[in-house]
Amino acid sequence: MSNIDGLISITSESKGDVLILRFNGRLDAISSPTAESKVFDYVNNGQYKLLFDVREMDYLSSAGMRMLLSVTKKLRSLSGKLVLFAVTSSVMDILKMSGFDHVLEIVQTEEDGLRRF
Repeated sequence: MSNIDGLISITSESKGDVLILRFNGRLDAISSPTAESKVFDYVNNGQYKLLFDVREMDYLSSAGMRMLLSVTKKLRSLSGKLVLFAVTSSVMDILKMSGFDHVLEIVQTEEDGLRRF
């Protein structure tokens, strides 16, 4: 487990060629740069199929959304994909208000997410 700035922790698990990253805490202006750097470390090491478990993400700021968009664009350029699952209603409200629910691939369960790859 990697704890970032005391605000968010990210744990990883591989299922086949899909890397599941489980977020716990706040993805905001303080934690986003470090979280993005950690995610890009995985991408730079050849992980192009990322499944984000965000059930324990209790806050998402505009900086966090920029990070998700940055990861999505990078993976698309590498023929990869980012899928989010278990999005809480509060985080989903933020994504819908910003229109990001149309930009990001969002599914209900881990199994649904794995089927997208």
